[in-house]
Amino acid sequence: MASTPSIELAPGVFRIPTAGRNLVNSFALLQDDGSVTLVDTGLKRAPARIVAGLAALGKHPRDVTRIVLTHVHPDHAGGAAEMARQTGAPVLAHGDDHGWARAGRIHGATDRSTLLGRLFARTGDARIEAFEPGPALVDGEVLPVSGGLRVVHTPGHSPGHVSLLVEPTGTLITGDALFNFPWMRRARLSPAYLCSDFAMTRRTAHRLGELEYDVAAFTHGPEITERARETVRGILADLPAS
Repeated sequence: MASTPSIELAPGVFRIPTAGRNLVNSFALLQDDGSVTLVDTGLKRAPARIVAGLAALGKHPRDVTRIVLTHVHPDHAGGAAEMARQTGAPVLAHGDDHGWARAGRIHGATDRSTLLGRLFARTGDARIEAFEPGPALVDGEVLPVSGGLRVVHTPGHSPGHVSLLVEPTGTLITGDALFNFPWMRRARLSPAYLCSDFAMTRRTAHRLGELEYDVAAFTHGPEITERARETVRGILADLPAS
């Protein structure tokens, strides 16, 4: 079944599937002035799906004035260089992931404290098309997007991983702090072998339970639109706090 080009999660907040119906998602935040902020750019071939999703919203790539990455992994930043070319927009990421962006090489992205992590590391470093990131995202800053887009540093999956809270609409974009693939019984943490530091992933995920939101959106999987915060807090309650 073909995926819908874009799905509204909250006023002005849209999910754009870039692989399958919801295996990998990007997000478009529409502004009152007609501009768009794009969150995550999917895999290398995702830009075509992103452009189609924007077109379904009556938008053109040149309407995108800012690209925000939750982190610099191939399924989130693989299309960043191409989308930067098409839009002319800066690509913003946390400074701790800037080295990967500039090198186009994701080194040390797997936690070698686990057997799967050590095996996964043997496959070599993942690669993306290198790009020059814009000003670094900073924990706690509120970007002038959708009435306030709060940056929440949630490192562990990557050193510079961030989650994003659209404050006026109560929409949390978790990035890969949590996965919600359709075959899962409920959302859960990223697997340890996909994290640079799984212990840190567990610690920082608890920050998501401290925020206020009504919708939880995931790069991997469908959104939670009912009792989202309570559901996420229930998941986090099963994790160690430190």
